[in-house]
Amino acid sequence: MLHLLGVNLPDQKILSVALTYFYGIGPKTAEGICHRMSIHRQCKLQDLNETQLNELSGILSKMTLEADLRRQVRENITRLRTMGTYRGRRHFLGLPVHGQNTRNNAKTARKLNSKTFRRGYHVFPQRPLASLASWFGMAKEQ
Repeated sequence: MLHLLGVNLPDQKILSVALTYFYGIGPKTAEGICHRMSIHRQCKLQDLNETQLNELSGILSKMTLEADLRRQVRENITRLRTMGTYRGRRHFLGLPVHGQNTRNNAKTARKLNSKTFRRGYHVFPQRPLASLASWFGMAKEQ
């Protein structure tokens, strides 16, 4: 096992597969990194020499990965929720965000991704009730 930037990578795996162990690197990005380093597609992690490992760690250190990326995604979702956007509400309720149908397939996702109510988190931003009523279209007409 090779420990690189806080992630344990298996030596026996192909480099492009081992790179996907990082949060934020998928198969396409891993292939791009291998291409940029001029490494064969079937090269295993144990076959890399010290200079290639240093170059790999240099490339990976410039990318936003692991805890930094998780924090960035969490902050983006929190920002959407505090602004009171549609997407923020959908994130909170555990419903599809990108316009998918909710009649059938989202039922399973709602069961599996059950919403956990945590202290300090609200579905809607803290606003006066009058503005919330107008937001829902329930404002009193005069």
